[in-house]
Amino acid sequence: MSASPKHRVVVGLSGGVDSAVTAYLLKKQGHEVVGIFMKNWEDDDDSEFCSSNIDFVDAAAVADVIGIEIEHVNFAAEYKDRVFAEFLREYQAGRTPNPDVLCNAEIKFKAFLDHAMRLGAEKIATGHYARVRQNPDTQLFELLKGLDPSKDQSYFLHRLNQAQLSKSMFPVGELHKTEVRQIAEEIALPNAKKKDSTGICFIGERPFRDFLNRYIKHEPGAILDDRGRKLGKHVGLSFYTLGQRQGLGIGGVKEKGAQRGAGDHAPWFVARKDLEKNTLRVVQGHDHPWLLSHDLDAQDASWISGHAPATGGIAAKTRYRQQDAHCNVVNASTEGFHLHFPEAQWAVTPGQSAVLYDGDVCLGGGVISNRV
Repeated sequence: MSASPKHRVVVGLSGGVDSAVTAYLLKKQGHEVVGIFMKNWEDDDDSEFCSSNIDFVDAAAVADVIGIEIEHVNFAAEYKDRVFAEFLREYQAGRTPNPDVLCNAEIKFKAFLDHAMRLGAEKIATGHYARVRQNPDTQLFELLKGLDPSKDQSYFLHRLNQAQLSKSMFPVGELHKTEVRQIAEEIALPNAKKKDSTGICFIGERPFRDFLNRYIKHEPGAILDDRGRKLGKHVGLSFYTLGQRQGLGIGGVKEKGAQRGAGDHAPWFVARKDLEKNTLRVVQGHDHPWLLSHDLDAQDASWISGHAPATGGIAAKTRYRQQDAHCNVVNASTEGFHLHFPEAQWAVTPGQSAVLYDGDVCLGGGVISNRV
């Protein structure tokens, strides 16, 4: 069996453990590895919530231990134009966008990929938990789920195309997170115990509402239940997402004439947003009919193979960290598609991505525009 070819690979080093182990594994395999740290946000560099400076120090320390060069590249202008502007537009339209999906398609696998190619790279690599392979029969590149089901990130990569996938490597997608941490400790990486980042890339760990407040005009309005009773006031529809339970500022409702302490204390969930009337509709109980949908429409579709799937049975996720749900896809095209789920889906949210799978293979997806 012939040895796999060696490449000049540019690795996106974020300062985290996954990208650090990615760089180490590629170097160990004999590739020529160069690290790049991407700076995507600079509106408030001095803020306590902005970890960019600390992350760069960590990334540089990792590069030093592994023995590779690292370059600091600023994509803040591209990020603001291509990702953040769209993020704000979606929020103002009452939807809940997923900026990580857009960031991967527009920054990591476009601006970063282009930059890497200018540096003479043959491939790029990131610390995503996903896998890529070339199908021997069709010669098409396929995106597969990462082997660690609790960490799989193919959902966020579903907008990648053939040209992007053909240049991409995801070494940690073949491993479980525990193995990645173990490798980091064995080779004494300085960030081996660094906790995973949880925030949206440009928001970091800061309070989300405070952040959005600076960019979006908001108009308070009424919170109504499914019977039209006023329960309180919302601070602006953009700050709420379907299925949200925390931060509503409302308690149980007591029927007229009910005894003290006899109110219904089942939790409240955001179920609808009425932009025209500026009202937030909430319901009690996780399985209220308003929170369940059998059908959805999606737009702005992107298919990894370049072709939309045929009508028929398939699996889909309507949010990250959700089990694949069986469904039928209808009228799939580059414009969009319709999904029908035999089993109702919970809190399907316009603005989020509906991502389609055939077993472990991610086919692509689109942005949810409507739920039925």
